[in-house]
Amino acid sequence: MDQRLKDLRGPGRRQFLRWSATVAAALGLERATYLNVLNDHAGEAMANTGACATTMRSVHLVAGNGGLANFTLLFPQVAIATGTNPSFAFHAMGMATVANGTDKPLAYAPESPFQKLAITRQMSAYMAGANETHTTVPVTAATISAGSSMLAAVAAIQSANPSLLPVIGMNPIAFGTAAGAPAVASVADSAGLVGLFNSAASQTLLAKPATAALHEAYYKAFAGLNAAAGRQTMIPGLDTGKVAVNLLGRNLATQLTPTAADDMRYGINAGTATKFIEIAHAMCTAVKAFKLGLTSSVIIPAMKDDPHPLFANGDSDAQAVAAQLGQIFNAFMADCAASPDPSCTSNSLADGVILTVHGDTTKDCTTRDAWPDGTSGNSNTLYVFGNGFLKTGWYGNIDGNANLSIFDPSTGLDVTGSNLTTAATAAPAAAAVAYAVSKGDLQRVQDFYTGDISGLINTTQL
Repeated sequence: MDQRLKDLRGPGRRQFLRWSATVAAALGLERATYLNVLNDHAGEAMANTGACATTMRSVHLVAGNGGLANFTLLFPQVAIATGTNPSFAFHAMGMATVANGTDKPLAYAPESPFQKLAITRQMSAYMAGANETHTTVPVTAATISAGSSMLAAVAAIQSANPSLLPVIGMNPIAFGTAAGAPAVASVADSAGLVGLFNSAASQTLLAKPATAALHEAYYKAFAGLNAAAGRQTMIPGLDTGKVAVNLLGRNLATQLTPTAADDMRYGINAGTATKFIEIAHAMCTAVKAFKLGLTSSVIIPAMKDDPHPLFANGDSDAQAVAAQLGQIFNAFMADCAASPDPSCTSNSLADGVILTVHGDTTKDCTTRDAWPDGTSGNSNTLYVFGNGFLKTGWYGNIDGNANLSIFDPSTGLDVTGSNLTTAATAAPAAAAVAYAVSKGDLQRVQDFYTGDISGLINTTQL
């Protein structure tokens, strides 16, 4: 045992793991042999980490047509949530609490999710992007660089850990482009997510279990006999093929479809509006797909309801929206916590998932009457659950007088003054998401964004 290796933390630990894995691949070592060597020289904890996927899975909610405004009820501007002005567009005046220990201020509504998680596992909120009122496919808050979208860059990073369908998106979707990004598998709705893995072969040619098993055995035998099977460049594709052949003979609909028990946990019943059902079913199915190792990223359109009249009846309608969304988010995270990570059985899926929310407009947080579409300085917001890789709280803000602040990504400090624009902070905010998805691989992030994001990230996480 080399104590210097055992005691590595932060970037040095990550760099050693990536370097050692590269050397092992170059030498043609089997995975088990590599992990045994790692255990002997760097300790069991390092070996356990080395056995895990090198990237995080992710769920991305895209709230167009005014729908992003609903999420401000869960993740409110601090000055709005803690203020006393009855005109503010917030449903729980006098009931908000301020998180204790986040890197920047963060306010909770009573329904805000994740409040009981560790303080490093709280939300990050970035004033980022531009107001895109009423578009169903907003993009400015999820742009990492010229010509590269955040969603595509995340998928490109996740390709280091191959899966059957790397990224799945429900229409409408603006996936964008990025170097190395896989194609997105698009479906019409949450039921389509299940249908992607409902193999026609399992219902026809391979309907008999014995036939399906024999087909899988044949493929694996032929793959093993392939002259190129031992080449490191071929292994990811062959491994994906083995998973695919196994799935051809299985009907996964029953394993991926949300059950009545799932609906109860997510707060779904006969009277629930479709906009909530679609989010709940998609997030529930995403957990099930992650658990089976079928995908790395799921993109979900959210709400699209343009809630101008949400406060017309006082707080009650907004309270109902906040309660439903909060329950969905908490049920999703509880499902992740109850599911072992298939690539790292010592961890749960909750240790390996990132969540983002972006959209077209947050609306005017200082005015509840007819909830206007305009935002201070034409600003927008990107919400991120960074799972410990990102500093938490609000970066930039809008105060009770509708004054806008943005942030310096190199320090994390807020910046005030005239002519501020959150369009300029979209790229570093999206880069922070890429950093979290890459498990803190700043070098990989720099393939898409070369600026300094030191003020937004935790470099000691691993």
